[in-house]
Amino acid sequence: MAVVRSIRIAMGRMRSIFFLSSARGIPRAYMRQLNMKNILFISILLIAINAGAQTDTGSVIVHKDPRIDLLIKKQAQINEETTRDSRRSGPGFRIQVMSTTDRTKAIAAKTKIYQSYPELKPYIIYQSPYYRLKVGNFKTHADAEEYLPNLSGDFPGTTFIVKDTIEKEPGEGL
Repeated sequence: MAVVRSIRIAMGRMRSIFFLSSARGIPRAYMRQLNMKNILFISILLIAINAGAQTDTGSVIVHKDPRIDLLIKKQAQINEETTRDSRRSGPGFRIQVMSTTDRTKAIAAKTKIYQSYPELKPYIIYQSPYYRLKVGNFKTHADAEEYLPNLSGDFPGTTFIVKDTIEKEPGEGL
């Protein structure tokens, strides 16, 4: 109510000034200045009123169906069961057979591994400037130690067991 009253007062001032100016002969430039002051006053007044109307209670109330939580838990369980077997990597061990700067030597050694040890999968990894040839996907250090003497005989002085991320077969747990 106070806002409406102050707007009426401001509008009344504008009207009375306009009528008085025409009767008394007040210069137009002065009248424009007075009108601009009144417009500015009304604008500031309206902005202040709007700013006061923006109060925040600080809380939000959410109404949700309790069955949503049950559905979320059920979906998480389904996702866990269906993706468990599709996870294809995990921690383990490999045997590093060679580390060389010559790519052709690394490829030749990989071919030799394929021929001599078809059950072991060879991997050539390039870490500048070296080509490292690693073989196998062993879950434990003891599994890798079983192949170490045979590989050391074929590649003397360069074979050792390293921790690595290994591939696994689907359905096989890590």
